[in-house]
This record gives sequence, structure tokens and C-alpha cells, in this order.
Amino acid sequence: MKTIGYIIQKEFKQIFRNKGMLPIIFILPVMQLIILSNAATFEVKNINFSFIDHNKTSASRALIEKFETSTYFNVITEFSSSKAANSAMLKGDIDVILEIPMYFERDLLKDKKTNLSVTINAIDGAAAGIENVYITQIIQSFNRNIQTELFQPEDLKNIPINITTIPTFWYNETLNYKTYMVPGILVLLVTMITLFLSGMNIVREKEIGTLEQINVTPIKKHQFIIGKLFPFWIIGLVLLTIGLIIGKVLFNVPMLGNLGLLYFFTSIYILVILGMGLFISNYTETQQQAMFISWFFMVIFILMSGLFTPIESMPVWAQYITEFNPIKYFVQVMRMVMLKGAGISDILPQIIKTLIYALIMNVLAVISYRKTT
Repeated sequence: MKTIGYIIQKEFKQIFRNKGMLPIIFILPVMQLIILSNAATFEVKNINFSFIDHNKTSASRALIEKFETSTYFNVITEFSSSKAANSAMLKGDIDVILEIPMYFERDLLKDKKTNLSVTINAIDGAAAGIENVYITQIIQSFNRNIQTELFQPEDLKNIPINITTIPTFWYNETLNYKTYMVPGILVLLVTMITLFLSGMNIVREKEIGTLEQINVTPIKKHQFIIGKLFPFWIIGLVLLTIGLIIGKVLFNVPMLGNLGLLYFFTSIYILVILGMGLFISNYTETQQQAMFISWFFMVIFILMSGLFTPIESMPVWAQYITEFNPIKYFVQVMRMVMLKGAGISDILPQIIKTLIYALIMNVLAVISYRKTT
């Protein structure tokens, strides 16, 4: 144990002696968490809205006013023709075009129905889908209001009954996207820092020539590996602590579950990442190689973790692949414990899978590391 303790002391001294590395480890993750949590959002706001009103009646003006009072739409201008509106959308000035037909109010009064033309810029399909929901809700609200304004009571009897739903939102009552994103981004930062540092640490020893000197000492393989990786395990937990404090103080993210359970799972998860970093470093000769390989796997893991897109929306074959993605389990546990107050029985499958993953990765890392004596 003394030997391991000396190696750990040496690693901590090297880390804190490197003045250029300290900001990367502690300051940049904090900045990234603050910036990304505000920037990475699923909300669609400030939608540039335009319209073509061929009707020019009180009904058409009432519909336009519905969009003007909405917090999601910016009513930019009115166009006189579809050609001019389409040209503006082509330039990127307009996101939505609403075209009101010439006999809009007359058809409402006579036939009790009419059609509207809505054109949505769907280059971003997800945003277009959300915009369509907003538009549909506004038109439905207008439809309910116009029924009481234009029709007589006896006419309303022939109009189908509207059923209104009253939703109850669990786990995120205010629908604040930061509540959803902050735990996931914290997972991302803890993973990236620990993977990159552990992956480049041993490679750095190779580059400066000290690894060969260590290899010919009586230090055993397990002592060297534990001493090398333990500081980064501690750094990972420190980053988690800083992130949780920022999430609570700046973003008011609820922490309903047991934080001890969260730290317990994180401790296992960091072992997975450290094992991956060691495994990568054993097969690379330079820090650049280690970083590029780490980044290659990191991009795949992040995109298939459910952090930004639901796993249920992925193809079936991709959902099977995500079973081998450790970040997926960390994202799930962070959100379940922090937002739902999940207990150990709720996250037991994730704990077991992550523990198996940690054992496999560290065994492979130890086997692949060769020490000459």
C-alpha cells in the first residue's frame, strides 16, 4: 500500500504542478456546464412568422392577432403573394408562412369549415414538428373563440363537442429544459475529462521516457495502474460535486434522490472510463493518437446515449447497440435519481451492467499493459 501511496502522491504533484492543465481540469468544465446548459435546448422560440391575408376581414385579423400575442412567434411581415413569401423563406428570413384564403370568413359562416395553408421551413425536422404543434394549438384556440363570436346558439348545437385535456406534468412541473439537460451535460463533462486525462497520462510517460524507467523498478503492475488511475477517479468525483453544486445554485435542478447512491454509481462508472482510457493508452504512442481515439469513441457514445435524442426513437438495431454504451446508463441514473428520486432497486439493472462493464474494461486494460522487469 505504501508503494501505491507514493505513486498517488507523485501523480497528484504532477497534476498540480502543471499550471496549464489545472484550468482544463477544473475551470473549463464549469464554463462548459454553464454555457451548454443554457445553449442546449429543445425549446423552439422566436419563430419568424409571416402571413398572406387574402380575406381582410375581422375573422382573419383575429387569427393573426392570436399569433402576434404568442410568445413563440415573431410576426415579421405580411406578404402580398406566395411568391414573395417563398422567396423570403428561401433566404432564411421566414420560418412559417400562413396563407388565409379569400373566402375565409364566408366559408366559416356558411359551411362552418374552411382551410388554411401553412408552410413550414422543415430543414430542421424536429423544430418543424414543434412549430406545427404550436400552430395547431393556436388555430384550435381560435376555432373555439370564433364559434362563440360568429355562430348563434342554435348553430353551435350542430358543431362537434370539443374535449379539452388537462395535463399533469410529473418530475418537471415547469417544463424547464434545463432540468432535463443539466444532469446529462454533467455526465458528458465527467466522462470526457476522466477519459482524456487517463488516456493521455500513460502515453505522456511514454513520450518523455519515464515509463521505461518505471518498468524496470520493482513496482508491480497492479500497483502502478492503481496509483496512476486513482487520482483521476478522485478528480471525476470532484467534478461531479462541482457540477451538482452549480446545477442546484444556478439552475435550481431538483435533487430528489439519495446523493450517496449517485456517488456510489459514479464511482463504478468512472472505473469503466478509466479502464477505457488505460486500454487506449496501451495501444497508442503519442498523446495526439490517444486523444483522437478517445474522441472517436466519445462521439459515438454521446450521440447514442439518449442525452440529446430519445433511444426509443432510434432504429431497433441501434437500440441494441446502446446496451453496450456506458454513458447511456450514467445518463439514465443521473436523471432517475436527481429528478425522480429513484432508489437502489430502481437503478439496480444499470448498476449491474456498469459493474460488469467496469470489470471487463479493467481486466482488458491490465492484460494489455505490459511491464518489463
